[in-house]
Amino acid sequence: QVQLAESGGGLVQVGDSLRLSCAASARTLSPYVIAWFRQAPGEERDFVGAIRWSSGGTVYSEFAKGRFTITKDNAKNTVYLQIWSLKPEDTAVYYCAAGQVGYYDDLNLPSQYDIWGQGTQVTVSS
Repeated sequence: QVQLAESGGGLVQVGDSLRLSCAASARTLSPYVIAWFRQAPGEERDFVGAIRWSSGGTVYSEFAKGRFTITKDNAKNTVYLQIWSLKPEDTAVYYCAAGQVGYYDDLNLPSQYDIWGQGTQVTVSS
């Protein structure tokens, strides 16, 4: 069973940058899509982006394009979410998730992912 653990969140100021990490414990991640979601208090859990481990292909939500980058380190079994120029509206708990999402299936839906990390809090102060 895959286990995920996020880290790297914290209290930052507007304009700062952060790199969040999602460390995976698994024999192999080849069958998986690894996604990032974020959830602010009282809000829905929103899709940020995802990476298909086998190919390295990525997809991003509209709000994430330009400021968010997802990468992976094969040797470390880790996926990263780089966030540039943080804004107050980026304040949320950030989760990584893993699922065996079919190539032609939607990968922006939380229901596609059955393995979740505990989340890491990102707070952007003005």
